[in-house]
Amino acid sequence: MSEVEHVLPVHNLLGEGPVWSVEEQTLYWVDIERNCFNRYIPATGVYEKINVGVAIGVLALRTSGGLVMATKKGFAFWDNNSTELHYIANPEADRAHMRFNDGAVDSSGRFWAGSMGGPGEGTLYRLDPDGSVHAMVPDVSTPNGIGWSPDNTIMYFTDSEPRIIYAFDYDAATGNIANRRNFIEVPEEVGTPDGLAIDSQGYIWDACWDGAKIVRYTPNGTVDRIIQIPALRPTSCVFGGPNMDELYITSASTGLSDEQLKQYPLSGDVFRLKAGITGPEKFKFAG
Repeated sequence: MSEVEHVLPVHNLLGEGPVWSVEEQTLYWVDIERNCFNRYIPATGVYEKINVGVAIGVLALRTSGGLVMATKKGFAFWDNNSTELHYIANPEADRAHMRFNDGAVDSSGRFWAGSMGGPGEGTLYRLDPDGSVHAMVPDVSTPNGIGWSPDNTIMYFTDSEPRIIYAFDYDAATGNIANRRNFIEVPEEVGTPDGLAIDSQGYIWDACWDGAKIVRYTPNGTVDRIIQIPALRPTSCVFGGPNMDELYITSASTGLSDEQLKQYPLSGDVFRLKAGITGPEKFKFAG
């Protein structure tokens, strides 16, 4: 296994939510504080930044083409042939201080995304392919990484402020979740749990904000491996590459002091790790 590679000097303020398109062999991710999303094609080195005029917490691919996003103004579609978002629902319309953060699409094409404002004010929502929105987990502070076990029976969901990765029993047919329990309680010295990816063996790769590392956990929650990242605030990761065995890692530079930026000058950039294990292809929103 190789060391972490510095892939792209993009200097994001709050790079987040990486998604790999197998068809396009392209990495997508957002920069929340700059109201944009990014596209990068490793094979050609082509990089593009698209400003949409509103903070995007997370995006995902659609089966019909284009993207679905959870933004400061609610759920929206992005058509690659257009230049503006098409809004479809905003469950937080009456609370202007709220915005969406991280999320993911499940195996049935439902888009899960969490809102955040103040402590305990957020909600994990589920946007179904028919356009209906369902509040699934209330009283969330900082919603982050979401993923599912390879057998689709467990959903993992991170709330960063209490430093907990939760596990739920998950019903793929209905999208229902039950039996929430604390899966991993991350110690402060490790960093704050942020975005995550799950590999083909069911191990969880968790980005540790303020920890300068990715931690790989076993399916029973014990630490399997720690990968140091040359950025203080790694935010999330996703499996990609031609063989789906490369872990792409986003990071943030927002809020860092001059001293911290001097120590971690690559903060906000994109990194890659030859993981030595494959990860599944990201599901697409079916609506």
